[in-house]
Amino acid sequence: MGPDGQRWLDDLPRLVGELEQAWGLDVEGRGLPGGSASWVGRARDADGRPRVLKIGMPGHDLDDEARVLGLAAGRGLVGLRAHDPGRNALLLDELGPSLEAAVLPVEEKLEHLAAALTLVWEIPASALTPPGPGEDKASTLTRLVLDTDTRLGHPTPPAVLDLALEYAARRVAAHDPDRCVVVHGDPHPANALSTAPAPGDDGLAYRLVDPDGFLADPAYDLGVVLREWTGRLGERPRERLEGWCTLLADRCRLDAQVVWEWAYLERVSTGLHVLDFGAERMGRRFLDSAATLLTGR
Repeated sequence: MGPDGQRWLDDLPRLVGELEQAWGLDVEGRGLPGGSASWVGRARDADGRPRVLKIGMPGHDLDDEARVLGLAAGRGLVGLRAHDPGRNALLLDELGPSLEAAVLPVEEKLEHLAAALTLVWEIPASALTPPGPGEDKASTLTRLVLDTDTRLGHPTPPAVLDLALEYAARRVAAHDPDRCVVVHGDPHPANALSTAPAPGDDGLAYRLVDPDGFLADPAYDLGVVLREWTGRLGERPRERLEGWCTLLADRCRLDAQVVWEWAYLERVSTGLHVLDFGAERMGRRFLDSAATLLTGR
């Protein structure tokens, strides 16, 4: 956390108290579990309605998240009720348990994620600034994979690294700013929380939280959706994952091979990323699973 983080933590009770006064809230004293870069706690507004207060840590600016949530206006994403840039705080609708915790078949979970994402992708792309040259998602992931693999002493199996870079090069070559949409950026099941259906969202059962919100190929979001599920791949992992790629691609009217390429690149880049911050077992799990997917090529 460092000195800045500790000062922020020490100052957190004052921040919460000021926001209670500014927004007419009654905030529970104990924060919710799961936040890695923010304090998140339950609250009730002046009318007794359940809300969630989110306060970003130093270095974790919530302005971009607030902008995307405001543009979405609750379609596919959690509803935003207020934003205080000076205190780096958001007031959000309270949602229910996560899709990760739901006892559902994988295919049904994928359908729920796709339903929310297709609404997120309707946010006008013109509202965000396009990535500059070399800053599209595939280019940044290429650099992440190469730099991290080198710095960590080449933990990635050579065949896995070669395939990830091949897919990354294809996605760089295919990048078309005119076909980019506003993507969530991190739509894993723990970021999908249950919700009551609302008018205009086709009976949506889950809304997404914590959007990164940038312009990219919509198939990128589906690749993120599929980067894990390692424990559910079974004895024929490639066949199973290809089936899920097809399911999502058909549901979202995208190309299944493109979804596969993003999913593989995300699996490898995420493995290296988590290895880099010291989660050896989790990182190896991602990279080992990427190696098992080489069979059947």
